[in-house]
Amino acid sequence: MTRDERLQQIIAILRDGKMHRARDLAARLDVSERTIWRDMAEISAYGVPVEGERGVGYILRRAVGLPPLVLTREELAALDHLLTLAEAVEDPRIAAGAASLATKIRAVLPPPSAEDAGEGLATAPTKS
Repeated sequence: MTRDERLQQIIAILRDGKMHRARDLAARLDVSERTIWRDMAEISAYGVPVEGERGVGYILRRAVGLPPLVLTREELAALDHLLTLAEAVEDPRIAAGAASLATKIRAVLPPPSAEDAGEGLATAPTKS
């Protein structure tokens, strides 16, 4: 299992709304507790609303998960345009939310093809 797969698995486990100890998650995923602690820090850094701490446990609150989406190039261009507009508004919460959302989307997009040149989010550098 890759690290990304493990992070997704942790999020899927936490979606039940119950408290999960690192020890139990580690045993279930066949990794160390230390790995779970690191994974939880990364999941939290991605903006997933995880609450908890080492020695207590972790729980997912207010989770909003979207099903996988398949977007056309035109839809990606529209999304890029809307996020650009939202990043420019005066309300700092909206602007920060738009920037964060754009980062999350760019992180999961495949590398751009030659025909995607100049298409906003589709050509944005992806997280490596």
